[in-house]
Amino acid sequence: MARIVMKFGGTSMAGTERIRRVAQIVRRQAAPKPDGTRDEVVVVVSAMAGETDRLVNFAREAHALYDPAEYDVVVASGEQVTSGLLAMTLQSMGCKARSWLGWQLPVRTVEAHAKARVETIDADALLASLAEGSIAVIPGFQGLSHEGRITTMGRGGSDTSAVAVAAAVKADRCDIYTDVDGVYTTDPRIVARARKLKAVTYEEMLELASVGAKVLQTRSVGLAMKEQVRVQVLSSFTDEDSPAADDLPGTLIVSDSEMDAILERNDMERQHVTGIAHDKNEAKIILTRVPDEPGAVAEIFEPLAAASINVDMIIQNVGRDKGETDVTFTIPQTDLPRAQALLEDRRGAIGFNRIITDSHIAKISVVGVGMKSHAGVASTMFRSLSDRGINIQAISTSEIKVSVMIDEDETELAVRVLHTAYGLDAAEE
Repeated sequence: MARIVMKFGGTSMAGTERIRRVAQIVRRQAAPKPDGTRDEVVVVVSAMAGETDRLVNFAREAHALYDPAEYDVVVASGEQVTSGLLAMTLQSMGCKARSWLGWQLPVRTVEAHAKARVETIDADALLASLAEGSIAVIPGFQGLSHEGRITTMGRGGSDTSAVAVAAAVKADRCDIYTDVDGVYTTDPRIVARARKLKAVTYEEMLELASVGAKVLQTRSVGLAMKEQVRVQVLSSFTDEDSPAADDLPGTLIVSDSEMDAILERNDMERQHVTGIAHDKNEAKIILTRVPDEPGAVAEIFEPLAAASINVDMIIQNVGRDKGETDVTFTIPQTDLPRAQALLEDRRGAIGFNRIITDSHIAKISVVGVGMKSHAGVASTMFRSLSDRGINIQAISTSEIKVSVMIDEDETELAVRVLHTAYGLDAAEE
């Protein structure tokens, strides 16, 4: 017997027919095994696709400067609907099932409304219900503040909810069902010969998620790594005769120490590069003629940090003869207008001459734990891009990642070139 947490996203829950398909997948997981045992099953669900956006618009129409606590009450209702519908659908199939809302467990959260973080989950009643053979259905994305108010965790929060619940009940695995069947070496829509990975480490998945891979939400991966929750990514859009989740048809996200038990010695995943990610949601800012003196850079980045604007790549050019330098950095494209306004307001304190912006850029990243022990990864990247005439505007690195900034129009070409350069293309059948 195993304890499994299953999470289904908005596209999987979009309408009664898809909810019925989800119920069939859940029923199969909870069905008796040949030896007579049954898995204990917890299901975490998102709102129907598009429903959260609809509820957000209602809140904005009601009051432009809405109360964040009341906003959470409104947007949390989407997951409440799908959890109730799935529980009813499972009951119609003869399964013992019930819904558990965030306040009923409860899922205790801290920090602000609309971006709450899980603090603790009281799982005693839930575990007792599982022991009695009941399937638990929990709405993701929501919790309860210390003041007794409903809170929400921000976009993608249901992934985080699922991992948090898995940690609380000490689940054997947390299965994240999405509209893709696993983690690939790159986006299959760009590279037809991209390969699905059997497993990646928490560290690799965290880097991939942070640099543009859309499979998992970054916070959920970080929590899984912290709590050592085994996560599997797989598709909910499968046929009746598709392999069960226990047969590992998707991609496992695990610790470094578990990789050897999953991968064979000659597997492609053993290569020093695991995948290529891209992100077009980047904008470049150049501040010219910044004073080349102590404290000048702090004057630039402190107000951005205070406004919760994340800065990625940073380049400080060689100083000019007059004790000046240019500073280049990147931020999320959606934050560009706000960042530009903040910097203009502080022009006098910073002392820059001009602010130049460019939102027509993209970040391309090469990720792999093998970089720790293999030299030449960066040089292969730079040479491969150079040979195709792709100019690198900025570079940033970590222990297992190299990222470059290029012109947005060259994104797809760069991804294909690098995927081939690192030997990640699938062999032709």
